[in-house]
Amino acid sequence: MSNYILSCCSTADVSDEHFTERDIHYICFHYFLDGVQYSDDLGKSMSFDEFYKAMAAGAETKTSQVNVDEFVDYFTGFLEKGLDILHVSLSSGLSGTYNSACIARDDLAEKYPDRKIYIVDSLAASSGYGLLVDKLADLRDGGMGIDELHTWVNENKLTMHHWFFSTDLTFYVKGGRISKASGWFGTLLNICPLLNMNHTGHLIPRHKIRGKKAVIQEIVKKMEAHAQKGPDYDGKCFISQAACLEDAKEVARQIETKFVNLKGKVQIFNIGTTIGSHTGPGTMALFFWGDKRVD
Repeated sequence: MSNYILSCCSTADVSDEHFTERDIHYICFHYFLDGVQYSDDLGKSMSFDEFYKAMAAGAETKTSQVNVDEFVDYFTGFLEKGLDILHVSLSSGLSGTYNSACIARDDLAEKYPDRKIYIVDSLAASSGYGLLVDKLADLRDGGMGIDELHTWVNENKLTMHHWFFSTDLTFYVKGGRISKASGWFGTLLNICPLLNMNHTGHLIPRHKIRGKKAVIQEIVKKMEAHAQKGPDYDGKCFISQAACLEDAKEVARQIETKFVNLKGKVQIFNIGTTIGSHTGPGTMALFFWGDKRVD
């Protein structure tokens, strides 16, 4: 057993069972649904089906990041047990949570001078963030110490690729990411935007593709173009989805057909309530290890 814990936020969008199996600790974000606050606790307080049905019916959503005091309380529990901490945060390009975790670390440093508290900006989100932390668990289980692991994640995190598409523009318009006019024309023409995460951890629109079949083919092509070892890719592949499981299954089927050396089957998770509050139902994301993100 290592003398440190591996930690992240619930916005890594894998299941509680997966976190438990991999011995990865997590702290929960919060969200509001029609003014009522809930914990983003991986579907425990409210099922994902219920959440996305409420959004589709017009419920108002708002999210709340983990604050400094919550991080202090969370970290203290491990430090009191004599454990060091490697905490990987949701991308600073999407949230201020990384800064909150750093402030908590600095507040605790004087009280626990013999303990190490590393905070890493993942520059990742959803199950890509989850796949990154999953890899760290592999390396930890292989005997890598906290210092080496901290160096490794900072040197390799930009090789985690994120590609997203949406078949429903409603919540992109609602959140101000596209104009009402663009949303109207996009819906009329059956446009599915394809986005990815850039090197600063921001989501960037890359293509406007007409039709679900075409955007599914294009997202698979992105993996063919960028995956480490190309068609011989032998790493893991995660997918997250928001109320569009059949789309996710079709992408997984095509990935497993084209990449026969995958490490296991493609794993499909739910887009959690924090990220889903901004994307809405109809969003699907593909994650894999690839070439370094440079723009």
